[in-house]
Amino acid sequence: MILTLTPNPALDLTWEVAGLRPGSTHRVDAGVARAGGKGLNVARVLHAQGHDVLALATVGGASGAEFAADFEASGVPHRLLPVSGATRRSVAIVDTDAAEASVLNERGAPLDDDEAAALAAATLRLALDATSPARVVAISGSLPDGFGGDRVTALVRDLTAGGARVIVDTSGPAMLDAARAGAYAMKPNAEELAAATGLEDPVAGARVLLEHGARLVVVSLGAEGLMLVSRAERGMPIRARLPRVLRGNATGAGDAAVAAIAAALQLPVDFDADTGEAATARRDLARLATAWSASAVLAPLAGSLARNHRDLESEVAVTPHTPEDPA
Repeated sequence: MILTLTPNPALDLTWEVAGLRPGSTHRVDAGVARAGGKGLNVARVLHAQGHDVLALATVGGASGAEFAADFEASGVPHRLLPVSGATRRSVAIVDTDAAEASVLNERGAPLDDDEAAALAAATLRLALDATSPARVVAISGSLPDGFGGDRVTALVRDLTAGGARVIVDTSGPAMLDAARAGAYAMKPNAEELAAATGLEDPVAGARVLLEHGARLVVVSLGAEGLMLVSRAERGMPIRARLPRVLRGNATGAGDAAVAAIAAALQLPVDFDADTGEAATARRDLARLATAWSASAVLAPLAGSLARNHRDLESEVAVTPHTPEDPA
């Protein structure tokens, strides 16, 4: 089983417009409201691909009621923890002419001490359940006030001690905290990695996370695909990318990559080992994450893959990283 944790979920509101003109009024078709947040998007992708997944998130207020009703209709197994603050909203305006999206994310209401403790306890209870333990736990998205790096550190340590492989996809200082706590895999994008480590070179930034304690670092590089770095193979990175650029809504691309990483990490392979089996597994992981991420760009809403994701997987080139590679 794979457990996804979304400490700061959102009601995602999406509108499409043919040609977004700042400062102008646009007449558009009805928008779409969907239960979202990075961990829920991860769970949606995994569920659609036939994986045993459980999504855990908080919920509150009128926006939370709409959020809960939508996620219940999705069919994705889930647990929602009631909190006092209203579930935040995220607005995406997709310009269909330019094939790009502009996103406004509310910060989200803080969790009080009791709510934060209850969320951490629920995560451990569900992940370490003796009858159906989670092989992989993905902690995804921004962290609300009250659920910061100290909570993430303790949670990653407890989950790892319990035998789960933990993936962390967050930003800011909590990224370094998660690595120090022994996260199995980290999934920053290049900008988040630079902000957390102070290093513009993504290879150097990824190696900082490895030195702190992470075992795999997968860095999203936008249209350039992704880079995977581990301690194996003398720490040399590998790159995975499509030979062409896809245009669409990229808001769920990183979440699809995390879903692919979670699916791959269910295999009983030491992914950072210096063995032929592990080297093959790393390349397969990079290929799958790139294909699913690219496929999500072509899907209309975050948390979905386009139908051609298997065809895209066959197109992905996996090669050693060279210093002149664009990042």
